[in-house]
Amino acid sequence: MLPTPEAHDLLDLTTEIATRELAGKADDFEARGEFPREVLRTLGRSGLLGLPYPEADGGAAQPYEVYVQVLEILAGTWLGIAEAVSVHTLSCFPVAGFGTEKQRAMLPDMLGGELLGAYALSEPQGGSDAAALTTRAVAEGEEYVVTGTKAWITHSGHADFYNIFCRTGGPGARGISCLLVDADTVGLLPQTPEKLMGLRSSAPAALVLDGARVPRERLVGTENEGFAIAMKALDSGRLGIAACAVGLAQAAVDYATGYAKEREQFGKPIAQFQGIGFMLADMATQVSAARALLLHAARLKDAGRPFSIEAAKAKLFATDVAMKVTTDAVQVLGGAGYVSDHPVERWFREAKVLQIVEGTNQIQRLVIARSMTA
Repeated sequence: MLPTPEAHDLLDLTTEIATRELAGKADDFEARGEFPREVLRTLGRSGLLGLPYPEADGGAAQPYEVYVQVLEILAGTWLGIAEAVSVHTLSCFPVAGFGTEKQRAMLPDMLGGELLGAYALSEPQGGSDAAALTTRAVAEGEEYVVTGTKAWITHSGHADFYNIFCRTGGPGARGISCLLVDADTVGLLPQTPEKLMGLRSSAPAALVLDGARVPRERLVGTENEGFAIAMKALDSGRLGIAACAVGLAQAAVDYATGYAKEREQFGKPIAQFQGIGFMLADMATQVSAARALLLHAARLKDAGRPFSIEAAKAKLFATDVAMKVTTDAVQVLGGAGYVSDHPVERWFREAKVLQIVEGTNQIQRLVIARSMTA
């Protein structure tokens, strides 16, 4: 049950925007691999890019329980947009939670979507082992000089600001800081976008920092304490990716069910054959279970209770469900599911990345297992 009538109105608005602004554009943007910057700006002006942040900062002060349902609706229409909203929301977290007064003055434009964010933690040799990152920031007077390479950065080349996690101290997690870096900083060099199997409209790219000079006043939080900021941001980010997975999986269930009710073989709709009907029933049950796990974690966060392990469980389960359900949707459609005339082949390709981003599902299992055995 949604907390307020306002929340119901927000979900209705999101559904309307998804139908009017997104549904007719997704296939074209994905086919061309074009980043939908103007679409995101429209979402920002509609209030959908700052939902879980306080109104005083330019947000909408919505609980995470509502925010993740917004993402689910968006993902059911266009995963690339939902993932972009999730990443942008993640990118606003360091400044919102730890920024100076001067940095926080940027929040209205961040949360309103006029400034798009990117979160630069991963590196070519340090994805899952983020504490081993090697990008270094050396203090010179009132600036940091930053050198290194970031990898798989969503919005790289399109973002207006970057959270750059870099080494300012010794080895390990205790030597990492977070810098807020403008896109026009000299020496900040986005590379050619990666060519992806799916989610092509949101293709990530490497980000080279070649002696980029960043004012020391752009340090977010305390020097050498940036790793804690990164991990707190990812706890919430995992809820966002889980919501994307639930939305994608629900779309696949709905489409496969509709197809099975229309497609006839041996004189009756294939949905009436037990082999197909049971498959659809399992798909629907798995999506409902994933949604319940997601909402449980979101409610814990809203209540101010520990939620990081439940977020890991939600991300793990929901993204595995999305992969299985989209695979089964292709199977329900048979040969038709393997051609681009139907969206299930795209959803199948897109589902895979959700098992990788915001911490691979192997990392989620490690996090959960450690919490049980420590």
